[in-house]
Amino acid sequence: MFLEPTLKRHKYQPEHQSGWIEVICGSMFSGKTEELIRRLNRALIAKQKVEIFKPAIDTRYNIENVVSHNENTIRSTPINFANDMMLLAGDCDVVGIDEAQFFDEQIVEVCIRLANNGSRVIVAGLDMDFAGKPFGSMPALMSIAEFVTKVHAICACCGGVASYSFRLSSSKEKVLLGEKDTYEARCRSCFNEGLKK
Repeated sequence: MFLEPTLKRHKYQPEHQSGWIEVICGSMFSGKTEELIRRLNRALIAKQKVEIFKPAIDTRYNIENVVSHNENTIRSTPINFANDMMLLAGDCDVVGIDEAQFFDEQIVEVCIRLANNGSRVIVAGLDMDFAGKPFGSMPALMSIAEFVTKVHAICACCGGVASYSFRLSSSKEKVLLGEKDTYEARCRSCFNEGLKK
């Protein structure tokens, strides 16, 4: 069960609520997008103004919508560059960002600016790539976030707690979009064992 971050206004704080950044990270098949959609739907139920973004290159399930592996979906705007968010998210209460590891390095500055402007920014992404190395701007986003939630998958080999995305193909491309035919969630031991083969 995830505890939703909530900030209560202290009696000496101004009426204007300051923003903050939440990061949801983990391996493939760990439920990152599922948790992002859950938090965004709660904001929509609360009648908050919400805008959701995803990288235009991610067309695995749908060209526009953010879709989880469990096929839950929420409307989103595909964009090519992180700075495009500043033009489209202006006065939003909540800004959701999926697959943040695929955005350019400006994503960090964009998230800071959105939060400084009073938005709650919820970011989901892979914290490690197929080689087990930090992925894109995710480490920087995790360091500036007020809240970080690391979710875990189940190891496809042993059933243990999985934190790694093991690539089943021999491709060494940094970005290779794929699903269960291309990746498996693995624990540290099974991930390392797979690298030896």
